[in-house]
Amino acid sequence: MSFPIALQVYSVRQNAAANLYATLKAIKKMGYDGVEFAGLYHHTPEEVRDMCADIGLTPVSAHVAYPELLADPEGVLSKYVTIGCKYVAVPYLDAEDRPSGDRFDEVMKNIALIGKAANKLGITLLYHNHDFEFYKLGDKYGLDVLYETVPADLLQTELDVCWVNIGGEDPVEYLKKYVGRAPVLHLKDFVGSKTENMYELIGIKSDGKKADTQKFELRPVGSGVQDFPAIIDMAKTAGTEWLIVEQDNPSMGLSPMECAEKSRAYLKSIGY
Repeated sequence: MSFPIALQVYSVRQNAAANLYATLKAIKKMGYDGVEFAGLYHHTPEEVRDMCADIGLTPVSAHVAYPELLADPEGVLSKYVTIGCKYVAVPYLDAEDRPSGDRFDEVMKNIALIGKAANKLGITLLYHNHDFEFYKLGDKYGLDVLYETVPADLLQTELDVCWVNIGGEDPVEYLKKYVGRAPVLHLKDFVGSKTENMYELIGIKSDGKKADTQKFELRPVGSGVQDFPAIIDMAKTAGTEWLIVEQDNPSMGLSPMECAEKSRAYLKSIGY
């Protein structure tokens, strides 16, 4: 079994902001089959839909901020219906909304409501994790509590294998827990271990201290510590439909586009 491979456009966001059409065309030329959006770069949903159709890229999914989804679920989600996305993911939670925060119970109720709105529109809601969901609530991770509380018909997983690993779990074994509930899987590689201010590497402002890239660095897929053949084998068992490459910041002296190309070349080299 092979997989279609998509790129999270956030990985090449500077290029996309400068010229979305040219960037999507370059992504297609690298051998990607689809894209996941995180913003539309001042284009209308109709324009983005038409770009993807013209280039031959599948608009698989989109990351949409939780507050934006909560403010107007149907209005916001309908934009992605227009584009043709099958999935929309909650990509990140602020500190007070996380399992360690004061509002997590409320967040779970709201995610269920957003999931119902998505279902009405024919979209499946996903949740994209970082490592902060691997905070224990009793004897369970917050991420597992989320998936136990919000039923599978309202919320599916978009596990990010880098953050699962950083959270202290083996991505292969953790993915096994969600067989049948993992339609989209984020492939992300890294070297090193968790450090202070590491979220600067994914575009989150911190206290001004630089992330210590000597201890932790995001890498193109296949250039770090992850066992991708084993992860992808488990994705087959899990019923995964799309593998999505994401690298929030470039590394190894490469540009964002070069990192995206290196990731795609590695996946081709192992048969995907």
